[in-house]
Amino acid sequence: MAKVRLPNGWVPRDYQLPAWTYLENGGKHCELVWHRRSGKDEVGLHRTAVAAFERVATYWYMLPMAVQARKAIWDAVNPHTGKRRIDEAFPPEIRSVTRENEMLLRFKNGSTWQVVGSDNFNALVGSPPAGIVYSEWALSNPSSRAYLRPILMENGGWQIFNTTPRGKNHAYRTFQAAERDPAAFAQLLTAEDTGALTGEQLTQERQRYRDDFGRDHGDALFEQEYLCSFDAALLGAIWGREMADAKKSKRIGKVPYNQQYPVHTAWDLGWSDDTAIWFFQVVGFRIHVIDFYSSSGESVDGYANVVHSKPYKYGKHWLPHDAKPVTLASQGRSIVQQLFSLDIKGQLVPNLGVQDGIQAARQMLPQVWFDEEKCFAGLESLVQYQREWDDDKKCFKDKPLHNWCSHAADAFRYLAVAWRQTGKVEIPQGPRFLEDMQFDEVMWPKKSGSTSATRI
Repeated sequence: MAKVRLPNGWVPRDYQLPAWTYLENGGKHCELVWHRRSGKDEVGLHRTAVAAFERVATYWYMLPMAVQARKAIWDAVNPHTGKRRIDEAFPPEIRSVTRENEMLLRFKNGSTWQVVGSDNFNALVGSPPAGIVYSEWALSNPSSRAYLRPILMENGGWQIFNTTPRGKNHAYRTFQAAERDPAAFAQLLTAEDTGALTGEQLTQERQRYRDDFGRDHGDALFEQEYLCSFDAALLGAIWGREMADAKKSKRIGKVPYNQQYPVHTAWDLGWSDDTAIWFFQVVGFRIHVIDFYSSSGESVDGYANVVHSKPYKYGKHWLPHDAKPVTLASQGRSIVQQLFSLDIKGQLVPNLGVQDGIQAARQMLPQVWFDEEKCFAGLESLVQYQREWDDDKKCFKDKPLHNWCSHAADAFRYLAVAWRQTGKVEIPQGPRFLEDMQFDEVMWPKKSGSTSATRI
């Protein structure tokens, strides 16, 4: 075996040294909010190469989605050298196996390294990772960290998060938490801090963003990418204004289960992709969203078990309009039939287009209260749900971007369509508190035995 010194022909830049030194000294939690073209991935790739020969284990390099991981990391070429980035960090001399289809390397000492996506992290098989680089963390599924962090803790592993901001989302919160943690390393570096780009280059880059996106959006995107601003607007956010208003008006907080009202569910169903389920109650004119669940790769039985494990008295279970003909590996039975046999009597949401569903949700959102703790992952999806950018026409498409947010957002659209389209149903009788009553109920209470109604 030819001798190779790691890192392979690479030396950290001056501003990269503090992070590199932290990791070299055994640091377990590193958060890098560094500007575009600052070499964030170089640090992650070369550090992983070193770690793989310090400890025989499995290592992952995680991008927001598996489909983009190939282009961004596996096939990416360093424009300065003309070589693939993985070949620079992991030279062929240290490998025993290279699996192009799986984006997996096996090294001669037994360690493995694989490029994965945050959209399918819990469907991967094999030994648990001892080191993970979360690249573009602000765009990734935050559930991946929650799922994998206990695994890393148990096996003494480490994690690196690198990103540019996308508003004050989960990446903002994890960065703040790392700043407060004396054992972690957290660093925010703008292009003005590093000097990696000249003032003239930054001026030109800002102008390019303005040319592509217009002055306001271009400046916001430039400040996000090069000045690492968490306050820059999230471009193309579909429900950004409505979700910001929900936060401002304190409709995101603690929303407990009210036993006087049935709990309804709204589902988006997938197999290799996520399945998402919202749990909600209708109290007067309010929609109380009290719980959320999502996962991927589970069977219909698994999702039914989750629903039955909740301490809720259920009303209706709303399923996508295309669930009736769809089967998920169950001898030709549709999802509706499978759930029915599992005591979940699903009702199909009316077949409306995506834009109609988005508008229905937009109209409903001012009446929605969310439980922040139980709906945390779902709320992140609603905030980050955005339109796809058309690079040829230089504008946002009507079509939403398909990423880790999509399934929770689709299920929320179904919730809105079901609430808007269906007729009225009776509200169970029981003690009624002032905060649950409408104005006319307070001023002109009905006689005993009468019923009121609302939509689900």
